[in-house]
Amino acid sequence: MARPTTGRKLIAQNRRAYYDYGIDEKIEAGLVLTGTEVKSLREGKATLGEAHAGGMEGELWLFNAYIPEYRGGNRFNHEVRRPRKLLMRRREIARLLGAVQKKGMTLIPLQLYFSDKGLAKVEIGLAKGKKSYDKRAAIKDRDWQRDKERILRHSSRDD
Repeated sequence: MARPTTGRKLIAQNRRAYYDYGIDEKIEAGLVLTGTEVKSLREGKATLGEAHAGGMEGELWLFNAYIPEYRGGNRFNHEVRRPRKLLMRRREIARLLGAVQKKGMTLIPLQLYFSDKGLAKVEIGLAKGKKSYDKRAAIKDRDWQRDKERILRHSSRDD
């Protein structure tokens, strides 16, 4: 069930995830952040390229997400690649961790954004890795769709 994207202020997006993984389901989760992390995110500086989510001690965590140090911060500045706790209901966490363990799926962060209430949220995709031949087929289909649109556009002009 897709949610409307009104009121979202996008901070970071992981476009590579759609190429490397087949996304089965998208889930929204909150993040536990420190003050300097929020200030750094408000500047729009974050990277999700190498990040992933996983379970630790029965909870869901975001690993390896890069949030740079805040320029105006002092000695209490945050660690840039520290694990960050994700906020979700227990039943959702158990379902996602079960899918990861039983079905061999992966939890990949797709977007990092501020909600309309100003809260930092991350959109996580329950994904299965693509093989190289799947990636080639996806590229071939995308190119064919582009060529087909171009052909149809030119044929309608000739009429």
